[in-house]
Amino acid sequence: MANDQHVAILKKGVDAWNTWRGKNPDVVPDLSGENLTNAHLPRANLRQADLRQVDLRRADLSGATLHEADLFKADLSGAILRGAKLIAADLFKATLREADLRKANLFIARLVDTDLTGADLTGCCVHGVSAWGLKLERTKQHNLIVTNPAHEPDVTVDNLEVAQFVYLLLHNEKIRDVIDTIGRKCVLLLGRFTEGRMVVLERLREKLRDLDFVPMVFNFDKPETKDFTETVRLLCNLSHFVIVDITNPRSAPLELQATVPDYMVPFAPILQQGGGTVLDVCGPSEQVRLGAPTRSRLSLSGPADRGAGGQDCQARRGEVQ
Repeated sequence: MANDQHVAILKKGVDAWNTWRGKNPDVVPDLSGENLTNAHLPRANLRQADLRQVDLRRADLSGATLHEADLFKADLSGAILRGAKLIAADLFKATLREADLRKANLFIARLVDTDLTGADLTGCCVHGVSAWGLKLERTKQHNLIVTNPAHEPDVTVDNLEVAQFVYLLLHNEKIRDVIDTIGRKCVLLLGRFTEGRMVVLERLREKLRDLDFVPMVFNFDKPETKDFTETVRLLCNLSHFVIVDITNPRSAPLELQATVPDYMVPFAPILQQGGGTVLDVCGPSEQVRLGAPTRSRLSLSGPADRGAGGQDCQARRGEVQ
């Protein structure tokens, strides 16, 4: 419940409120649950205020200071927050439908399960935001500033969730290494690797590791009632090339048939013949045989030998005989 004294001071106007805040910097305002619809609070000092479940629909909070304010389940539908300072504000489960947040500062704000339907975020600073489970239908997300404007040149994107990803790329070297690895080193192994085929799978993994590739396995030995087409497409798109076990006719499911024509990524089949299974793998300076003789041969180069933009993929298709 809100503190009646705090509510009374706020209703005297922004000037009276800000004067009181200046004289009482250690007091945490409690306005929780209060009905403040259509309130006129431009440039109000609401730093660290308890605004949980406050009704601020259509309120004017333009230029207001809301540093570290707790806005859990607050309703700010249609509110004007243009230029507001929401640094480290907690907007968990808050509703900001149709709100005007143009050029608001959302630096390290918590936006979890927040409803931003129809809101305008144009020009917002979103550096370091935690954005999960957002409702973004019809939300304007133009020129969102990803970098810290106090220390770095502006980098802008037009999508709040993409902003988080770009921020990680810019500030986390390990993430950049992961992105560099995917597509350059990942090799997808596809098939229904039942107990009898696991030895083949393990030997393929070992050889790929020796060649400095990163093996990634998708085993179709699961119920056939589920469609994995999108999963296979995603994994193929992340891979330098794909090795497919087609020994068992069931090892070439519909997902694979739907995927192969869509990508320039090389697909190499392996097939059991006679007493064993063979995949001949040529590294930069070696040829290694895994098993008994076979007609199938796949020549592989190390990750560094792949052409820029995957341009070598088309030429490499012919190397599977």
